Amino acid sequence: MLVAPLLFERVQLPGIVGLIIAGALVGPNFLGLLERDSTIVLLGTVGLLFLMFMAGLETSLDDLKLNAGKAVIFGLATFTLPMVLGTVAMLMLGYGILASILVASCFASHTLLALPVLAKLGIMRSQSVTATLGGTLITNVLALLVLAVVVKAHAGDLTLNFWLFIIPALTIYTFATLWGVPKIGRWFFRRFGHDESAEFIFVLATLFVVSYVAGLIEIEPIIGAFLAGIAITQLIPQLSPLMNRIEFIGNTLFVPFFLISVGMLIDPLILVKEPKSLLVAGVMILAEVVSKFFAAWLPGKYFRFRFPSIMVMFGLSVAQAASTLAAITVAYEIELVDRLTVNGIIAMILVTCIASPWITQKWGKKVKPQEATTMEEQDPIQPLTKRVLVPVANPNTEDNLLQLALILAKTSKGTLLPLHVISDKLGTVTAEAKLLQQQLLAAAEAIAHAAVTQVEPIGRVDDAIDKGILRSATERNASLIICGWKGYSTTRENFFGSVLDNVIRGASVPILISRFPQPIKNTKRVLLAAVDTEIASPIFQQTVTLAKNTATALKANLQLVVVVTDAPNFKFKPEAVGLSPETTIMRVRGKFVKKVSRMLQIDDLLILTAITYPHYLPMPAIGIEPEAIARTNPRNSMIVVHFPS
Repeated sequence: MLVAPLLFERVQLPGIVGLIIAGALVGPNFLGLLERDSTIVLLGTVGLLFLMFMAGLETSLDDLKLNAGKAVIFGLATFTLPMVLGTVAMLMLGYGILASILVASCFASHTLLALPVLAKLGIMRSQSVTATLGGTLITNVLALLVLAVVVKAHAGDLTLNFWLFIIPALTIYTFATLWGVPKIGRWFFRRFGHDESAEFIFVLATLFVVSYVAGLIEIEPIIGAFLAGIAITQLIPQLSPLMNRIEFIGNTLFVPFFLISVGMLIDPLILVKEPKSLLVAGVMILAEVVSKFFAAWLPGKYFRFRFPSIMVMFGLSVAQAASTLAAITVAYEIELVDRLTVNGIIAMILVTCIASPWITQKWGKKVKPQEATTMEEQDPIQPLTKRVLVPVANPNTEDNLLQLALILAKTSKGTLLPLHVISDKLGTVTAEAKLLQQQLLAAAEAIAHAAVTQVEPIGRVDDAIDKGILRSATERNASLIICGWKGYSTTRENFFGSVLDNVIRGASVPILISRFPQPIKNTKRVLLAAVDTEIASPIFQQTVTLAKNTATALKANLQLVVVVTDAPNFKFKPEAVGLSPETTIMRVRGKFVKKVSRMLQIDDLLILTAITYPHYLPMPAIGIEPEAIARTNPRNSMIVVHFPS
């Protein structure tokens, strides 16, 4: 587990390949250093469920909605062609009908191994990529359903009663998982979101319970693990410490056990004992590559994609790993296929895992070359989030503010600057105050390290809290400040100014004034609200970019609300401010506060742009409208974006 991935990655090969080969070498069929005993089988089973769970975490239902038509066509094509060609090829090799169909279903599924390549090229949002992402969900689900049916048929249980039971049971089970798990998860995170250990155990419990219930309705537990991942991914921000823990534990402990256990099934000497294994492996590789190419080429031509875009679709969909390994392991355990078949599948995985990143890299450079720039050039928000300063003072609100700061800092590989200021205006600083400062900063530093984000904790003593924040922002070159907000101002604060008012009026960098009565991870919709007169301003463009990044990181839907006040024939194109044409835009007429308040739901995150009033006016610096909405909707999370004038 330590040496094999490091060696293979040094020669530009995926670490997954090294673990499989390592299992073959130390297993009972070669060196015999390890037996594939009950311990290895148990840990391998947990790893298999974890592998499918993480595949579900990477699958987004929103990707399917974004290019639904193209995704459905490509998904059906990349499932049907490999199924047909693969079944015919395996029948010609003398395999039985059930074994042929099951092996062909391995060809139909695929693993998005080359996604990191696309992120580096900056073409994740191209139509060919979004169609492939949506199609992946369709083909993987269909392939797993084929596996479930074949397993039943092999056991002789594929009767009319099976179909009468499995169709309604699977329908209810899928609905209950995709609808019920997010509901329960949001309730759990709302009640116990402050306990990081409880969050992680909840995720594990969800994985194993949903997988166990799948077995009760007589389908493979790996289907349950996959659905559990799709269901719970809505609740876990991609860049959060919780997601990092899940991926870390899975990729470094459980999944390697599964890969090694698969490698132990391989018999390297079978090439000598049975030369037919070379023929089987060759036919498998040829059938899989040819069918996946035509499954990308035919829809690509129909969509009128350029050839480089078609090759990117092919490069993404040709790789075999997670679902393929899961299916062939299940098939071997029920003795539907033999070691020779397992060896052939492993050979196919080796070839496709090497070919996929190479093809995607080669042709991805030719897809919309104007977009294939560095992330800093492509995303204007990145300089804004390079150094994010967040004052921490209240342990009860610190978590959500830090989560927001981490999300934004991590999108640009920036640095988190947690700050705690002690005021010495009333005299000597007490030991208790210093201890509290150390505890708050240590907690913030631990959260940042858990999310693998650079962090520079700042402990400061100053004559005023607001001055300490402003001076720290200047001294540490902060590019953005995130402040907590209770949602209202007292009469005294309106006349004399609060700490927040003074920071807003004195800051030379943008500020996010944030209020989170709900856990930030529970956000289902990011609602960006503005009046029609704001749309054309450069400030609004930056707010849109920030809202897009926040929505993407939280896996929430972004919707724009435009309150039309003056222009009777107001027209607006989403592309003008950097939004995709598919973004939901609601145009309403009337009073801004009243219209926006009526649209808010419990799991919404409202984003507004602040209109700062001069200090001599007895009103909050954040503006009248945000505070009015906050008072009307005390249970809704809000971010008010302030840009220095």
